[in-house]
Amino acid sequence: RAVDYVDRMAQQDAPFLLSLHYTAPHWPWETRDDEALSQEVKDNLFHLLDSDPDDVKRFAATLVQVKEKVHFCQTCGNVTIDLECRICADPRRDRSVLCVVEESKDVVAIERTREYRGRYHVLGGAISPIAGIGPDQLRIKELFQRLSDGAITEVIIATDPNLEGEATATYLIRQLSTLGLKVSKLASGLPVGGDLEYADEVTLGRAFEGRTAVAG
Repeated sequence: RAVDYVDRMAQQDAPFLLSLHYTAPHWPWETRDDEALSQEVKDNLFHLLDSDPDDVKRFAATLVQVKEKVHFCQTCGNVTIDLECRICADPRRDRSVLCVVEESKDVVAIERTREYRGRYHVLGGAISPIAGIGPDQLRIKELFQRLSDGAITEVIIATDPNLEGEATATYLIRQLSTLGLKVSKLASGLPVGGDLEYADEVTLGRAFEGRTAVAG
């Protein structure tokens, strides 16, 4: 039944495809460290081992379908199965406000709060000198291209509350402060050292409501 559900949803539901895209590359099937495997992943692994071979083949084919269909939105960098993601294509979204996040999974977390009605820009990561990731490796040039027409009046910095996220936020605030835009940052309350995707909806929603201006 589980494989039937996955197969059916993959045929019909774009968000389901995207959720598989987020999680599938990080399944640690081949790790040798048993403690690194969560109980949920272990349960899923043993379930696959006990499953009918034809069901496993169908599940594998669904994952291939995800890889083939899902790509990045040409406007914001979010994952999508179309040229533009559903948020960029939605005329009801506020086009004067842009929320800058690190990854597509952060978009999902913010959307769960139902507190934000603007659009997004996904950087594709965070500045991390240790990992060799600088501004040139992120979608920062594309961000400034989007700001060049004057339609956007506020930029919300919503990077993760960790060292890399703070370094990225500091860099962006310094660069954006010269453009005369209102630049704001999520309010405190998010767990330091964590990721936005793990914040509950209430905490994240309050962080948006209480965001503080840092420029403009």
